[in-house]
Amino acid sequence: MKSKQNLSGWRLKWYEIIFEADTPKGRLFDIIVLVCILLSVLVVMLESVDSVREQIHVWLIRAEWFFTIIFSLEYIARIYVVSERRKYVLSFFGIIDLLSILPTYLAFFIPGSQSLLVIRSIRLLRIFRILKMVRFVGESQNLMIALRSSKYKIIVFMMTISTSVIVAGTLMYLIEGPEHGFTSIPTSIYWAIVTMTTVGYGDLAPQTPAGQTLASMIMIMGYGIIAVPTGIVSAEMMHLKHSSKITTQVCPHCLKEGHDVDAKFCKYCSGKLN
Repeated sequence: MKSKQNLSGWRLKWYEIIFEADTPKGRLFDIIVLVCILLSVLVVMLESVDSVREQIHVWLIRAEWFFTIIFSLEYIARIYVVSERRKYVLSFFGIIDLLSILPTYLAFFIPGSQSLLVIRSIRLLRIFRILKMVRFVGESQNLMIALRSSKYKIIVFMMTISTSVIVAGTLMYLIEGPEHGFTSIPTSIYWAIVTMTTVGYGDLAPQTPAGQTLASMIMIMGYGIIAVPTGIVSAEMMHLKHSSKITTQVCPHCLKEGHDVDAKFCKYCSGKLN
C-alpha cells in the first residue's frame, strides 16, 4: 500500500511538470519542449534543401533520430502520468504527438521508400505543440475562448459569404461567358472568391461594362466583409476583459483547460481539480 502511494505521488508530481504551466518546473519543461520543436522543424526544412542535405546528410539523420527519441520519451511520459490515458491518446494533441514520431520509425522499417517522404512531412505538425506553450499567456487563452464563443456567428457569416460568391460567380458567367475566360460557373465562382477577398490575381478579368460594374460592386463589398470576422471576435474579447480571469490548470480527468482561478471543479466534466 505504501509503494502505491509513493507511485501515485510521483505520478502527480510529474503530471504537474508535464501538463501544467503554473509552476517553474512546468514552465521549464514547456520551454525545453518548445526549443526541441523549433529545432526539429528546422532539421526537416534543411532536409528539403538539396545543397544542405548533400553536405550534412549524416548529421541531419542523427538530429532527426535524436528529436524523435526525445518526443517518444515525452509521449510515453504523458501516457504514464495522465489518469485518463485513453482520452489523452485520442485527444487532438495526443494524436499530433503520435503522428510527430511515427514517420521516422516507419522509415526505419521501410528504408528507401519515396512515398514515406510524404508521411514524414506530417512531422511538421509538431509546430502545433507550440500552442501548448502559450497556455500561461492569458491573452492567448482569451483569444481561443473568444473564437469558440463566436463560432456560430462566424459559421453564419461564412455561409452568407459562400452564398454571395456563388450568386456573383453565376451572374458573371451569364454576363461574360466563355469568350471572356469565364468558361464555367466554378471558374466564375473562383474569380468571385479572388475578387471578394481583395486578392486579385488578375488571371480573369471582366471585359463588358456590365461585368465590370458587377466586379466593382464585389470589390467594394470585399472591403466591408474583411472587417466582419474581426469585429465578431473583438466583441467577444471585450466581453472577456470584464469576466473572471482564467488559469492555465489542466483538468486531470478530461485534460481540458480554461478554468477560472477560483474553480475547484472542472467546468467540462465536473471532475475535481488539483
